[in-house]
Amino acid sequence: MTAKPEILKLTKVASSRLFHIESMELRFSNGVERCYERLRTGGNGAVMIVAINDRDEVLLVREYAAGLEEYVLTLPKGLIDPGEDAATAANRELQEEAGFGARQIEHVRQLTAAPNYMGHRLEVMLARDLFANKLEGDEPEPLELVTWPMNQLHELFELPEFSEGRAIAALCLVEHRLRSGR
Repeated sequence: MTAKPEILKLTKVASSRLFHIESMELRFSNGVERCYERLRTGGNGAVMIVAINDRDEVLLVREYAAGLEEYVLTLPKGLIDPGEDAATAANRELQEEAGFGARQIEHVRQLTAAPNYMGHRLEVMLARDLFANKLEGDEPEPLELVTWPMNQLHELFELPEFSEGRAIAALCLVEHRLRSGR
């Protein structure tokens, strides 16, 4: 295994409420020096919840995606607040976004997105034994709840409005887990 590059200098390039852009001057083990930029996310990470009801349907939400400037269909998700663990955050976000809590929540896997320039980590959580309970969230408008049969995920994956790679990966991971009996 090659040694990690030495960080020679970190410089904050820009900052917002959610993100910090840093310039990283690195020296690799072979002596080559390069400048990289990375998007740093602060906080405790985030969760994405695959919630399955007693009819073997996954709970999806339709929400506005500012990056695409359109409404998308995706899984409930959100930041892990200070003092929360991933399971607590997942249950809270599920109640805020979908109007359901879960009596059973388990960690599936941690995902990253574009790790070459972004440090964001997302915990995929499987929620079952659901019950109706709505908490007030931070969404600017009510999210539309959509249920989808787990045995028809291939059709969901073909919908243009369901395009978030993390949500597709989360569903594939959970589907594999459930098929293997874990």
